[in-house]
Amino acid sequence: MRAPVLLVFVLGSLQAQTFADVKIEKVSGGHRFTEGPVWSRDGYLLFSDVPNNLLMKMTPGEGTAATRENSNGANGNAFDKEGRLYTCESRTRRVIRFDKKGNVEVLAEKWEGKRLNAPNDIVVRRDGQVYFTDPAFGNQGDTRELDFYGVYHITPKSELKLVAKPKGRPNGIALSPNGRILYVANSDERSILAYDLDRNGEASNERIAIKGIEGVPDGLRVDEKGNLYVAAKGLAVFSAQGKPIHTLDLAETPANCAFGDPDLQTLYITARTSVYRVRLDVKGSVQY
Repeated sequence: MRAPVLLVFVLGSLQAQTFADVKIEKVSGGHRFTEGPVWSRDGYLLFSDVPNNLLMKMTPGEGTAATRENSNGANGNAFDKEGRLYTCESRTRRVIRFDKKGNVEVLAEKWEGKRLNAPNDIVVRRDGQVYFTDPAFGNQGDTRELDFYGVYHITPKSELKLVAKPKGRPNGIALSPNGRILYVANSDERSILAYDLDRNGEASNERIAIKGIEGVPDGLRVDEKGNLYVAAKGLAVFSAQGKPIHTLDLAETPANCAFGDPDLQTLYITARTSVYRVRLDVKGSVQY
């Protein structure tokens, strides 16, 4: 593995935080299309190389290696508080869960008897409520059985519920720090949708939280202050009120991001053929 390549950018203020001389470090390269980053409490980053049909493991200081081959087009990934891994498989058009022993459980693959389009991204709330997006990009639309793009909810009792049918294709998904707001990137409408979530995980009050995003919004994450980080033309940062704060420009177009490292102050960014990271003065918000 080659030594990391350092690129230096300067960020302005981020709410009460000020970031000067922020360093963006390339930590993994040579992939085809990186997606679905998620940090494991065991000290490594998982991410998908979708065209290569691989789930990758990047351990800081040790390098990157495939941890799952023939991943069925694994895209978005998430952990729950028990350390179980949830993965959206775009080729088999299903959502699965691995337990700590590696056993696989299929959580969702059909809605009202019809196969899902191509599950894309996923998030798990602290109480076990699961949410995922189901768009269709490129040739994924050629074999669609459903006539809509969906946002779904899987309850702790494994019940599948439809949250919404956005006009555009839903993509990235994230939760507010308190788990009471669900955010969904709408790639076609260049916006971020928001939904209120109750104690039972039921969603209501669909609204536009951010609009007019430059580029195609893809993956997104939230920090402990409620700021949103959206992978689009660059890595755009917005306040919890939807106001633009800064856009971080990368050498490659970002697809997704995730907070990691033991202190959760490193933002890992999957961007086309590579994975980058940047140290921040604010912690990420995670639900596990």
